[in-house]
Amino acid sequence: MEITKSSAIPAGTCEEKPWGQGRTAPLPAYCRVEGVMNRRTGMGGEEFGITFALAMPDNWNGDLLMQGGAGSNGVVMAPLGLNAAGDTPALIRGFAVLSNDTGHKSRHPGFDFDFVKDQLAYLDFAYLANAEVALLAKQIIAQYYGKPAAFSYFSGCSTGGREGMILSQRYPTVFDGIISGDPAMRTGLSNLAIGKWIPVAFNQIAPKDGDGRPIITQAITDNDRKLISEAIQKQCDIKDGLADGIISDPLGCDFDPETLLCKKGKKETCLAPQKVAAIKKAVAGPKTSEGVQVYPGFLYDAGITASGPIRGILSPGPGVFGPATTAMEVDVEREALTAIQPLVDSISTNLTTFSAHRGKLIFYHGDSDPWFSPLDTFQYYKEMAADNGGLDAVSKWSQFYFVPGMGHCGGGPGLDQFDFLGAMAKWVEKGIAPPSVVATGNAFPGRSRPLCPYPKHAHYKGTGDTEKATNFECR
Repeated sequence: MEITKSSAIPAGTCEEKPWGQGRTAPLPAYCRVEGVMNRRTGMGGEEFGITFALAMPDNWNGDLLMQGGAGSNGVVMAPLGLNAAGDTPALIRGFAVLSNDTGHKSRHPGFDFDFVKDQLAYLDFAYLANAEVALLAKQIIAQYYGKPAAFSYFSGCSTGGREGMILSQRYPTVFDGIISGDPAMRTGLSNLAIGKWIPVAFNQIAPKDGDGRPIITQAITDNDRKLISEAIQKQCDIKDGLADGIISDPLGCDFDPETLLCKKGKKETCLAPQKVAAIKKAVAGPKTSEGVQVYPGFLYDAGITASGPIRGILSPGPGVFGPATTAMEVDVEREALTAIQPLVDSISTNLTTFSAHRGKLIFYHGDSDPWFSPLDTFQYYKEMAADNGGLDAVSKWSQFYFVPGMGHCGGGPGLDQFDFLGAMAKWVEKGIAPPSVVATGNAFPGRSRPLCPYPKHAHYKGTGDTEKATNFECR
């Protein structure tokens, strides 16, 4: 291990948030340590190593938060602790915050998977790096402050959500609390769904260009999406006691596109039979020729017709669901077999050691996530609960939250700002399980709603200001 840089950062410094989200509020004074673990020369003479950054605030609260990565990793993001922390990053709260690149450098940050040609680099990304660097950070913290961290937390979304699941499954005693958002838990199968199954469903009905290739962007028109969106809202929005543009009970939404089917002689404010069939096929998720579901379908939610910046699954376009395809068929049986990735997939349900260690685990997933189906995470949660004593027993240490309207890790016509970190710390350190977590967001300025742990959902009490979370209850 090498320490490559250490510096005292003065109070009042602001950091750029990732993905163009602006700058943080002024940060407290902290010591920033950067270093590399396991530096080596790998395949093709390329340099590898786990590069990390650790922020240790002067006014330390006694705890460690490790933040998860994103996409293909390969980047050391600023150690701020932004995920699921609401308006107050973990560093501002006094957490020591750790970040790392999981063992490789991305030439094109985000989705550069060229590193997988090197076996150890792939293993570091899959599951090794995070646990190793977390243990090192704990040693640095103990030496710097003269005492060990009292509690250790992990929080991440997408790839970071998968990493949290991996840590609970493979390293069950490293963290006391793990927050897993929109996890990329089975990327091979989710890529089958969004990269082949859904595009093929729309290619089959799309008009063709001069060379006979489907123009997927014209398969579903803007008018079609407006019609679908309004119909979903009409059918499902009121089920939570209030028609407010938010479908708080996603599992209770019984929308069927066939209700929009054009009757004989009608061509407007309705959908042609082939469009209805394509929409139902796309949303239902990939199935074999014998009807075996290989990856869950998607929810009918307010954001599935969104046009950007992250498109909904009913807004197909080139590159939206991975590399553009003009295929008209997909062999699901063959594709599903090659899509299983045992080193990366986070599907083990035996968490007896994690729970015995008194670990706490919170899942959340955007209902309109077009990249990873919320129903896949939900299915895992149900299977994990069944294998660990049942939902009543597991709810004492793990919860699952649907986030209405939210796209992938944020955005969409929903409330995507929430403080699961504060709720988790209270659960771990005081034994108080969160009855709900309040959410806000730019899509509905001035509005707040409770996010409720499964099997409950937010429901309007019938009286009081409809913009305030206090007038909703978890039912």
